[in-house]
Amino acid sequence: MGRGRGGVAQHLAEGQSRVGPAPVGGPGGRGPPGRGGATPGPGGARSAAAAAVMAGAERRDGPGPRAPVLLVLGAAAVSLVGAQVTSETREVPEHKPADIPCSAYRFGLSNPRIEWKFQKGSSLVLFYYGGELTDSYKNRVQFSPNVIHFSTVTREDTGKYICEVVGSGNQIAKSEVNLIVQVPPAKPVAHVPTSATIGSKAVLRCTETDGSPPPTFRWYKDSMLMPPNPKTSPTFRNSSYTLDPATGELIFEPLSGFDTGDYYCEATNNVGSPQKSAVVHMEASEVNVGGIVAAVVVLLMVLALVAFGIWFAYSRGFFSEYRASRLEPLAPVPPAPP
Repeated sequence: MGRGRGGVAQHLAEGQSRVGPAPVGGPGGRGPPGRGGATPGPGGARSAAAAAVMAGAERRDGPGPRAPVLLVLGAAAVSLVGAQVTSETREVPEHKPADIPCSAYRFGLSNPRIEWKFQKGSSLVLFYYGGELTDSYKNRVQFSPNVIHFSTVTREDTGKYICEVVGSGNQIAKSEVNLIVQVPPAKPVAHVPTSATIGSKAVLRCTETDGSPPPTFRWYKDSMLMPPNPKTSPTFRNSSYTLDPATGELIFEPLSGFDTGDYYCEATNNVGSPQKSAVVHMEASEVNVGGIVAAVVVLLMVLALVAFGIWFAYSRGFFSEYRASRLEPLAPVPPAPP
């Protein structure tokens, strides 16, 4: 009908080894005295909990009530919660108020000391310490024991807010809130080559830097939406391209004559309305073999004319006469009259 004493004790030990001891009590396994007497430390708490559970298991095998077992397990769960780190994500439109809760505060640590930190990328800034807000937040943030209230948020407030609550017995509880300040995308820029050679690789890029969360991108050719996979559309099945909505990169490889057209991209992040770029025309053309051949022929003709001119000058003795004139001695200068 239920597990025996050994099974329950093993289950409790396994649960404690996974979660770890509750952060209560000081060295020596005893915490500060309360109304019910001394509070056992981590080792004493585990022994008392195990003994109570085993005693409850014995009663469970008999006709006695099961409530004591449930109460002991509930108390053990509460003591372990304080050691956990809670995390959540909140999205708030820009220039709107926002509340950032400190879930760690509700764990009920005695004489708590609260610290708030703000993490953006690799930088970590102290937000609230010793009952005071730092200067950059004083004019627009209100603090209460379990929440901070922004009267208005900007895109610079996007980041992770970390609340640490430290009790008198050095118990620590921590909660994290990832705040995403929603900003609609600005007008994107489409980077499209105006001309490209058929059979080569052509890369088109769409960029936008204001949107939060980062927008996704779509491409249009001649005002028609391009699907991520061209083979799924009868209109684009003759094209060979890859499209990444996250980066906005559109790559034709190889480029075909069908890919000539007017292109623009669109950025959207479900905040505000989608934004479209300017239209850019791309011309896909064959390699101009005739022009290359003509240029080579003209170059060869010029070289031939230069060679003929040099040969003609030598054959007529122009270079010999010029050399002789340079070697003739100069006539003596007559003396000046007395």
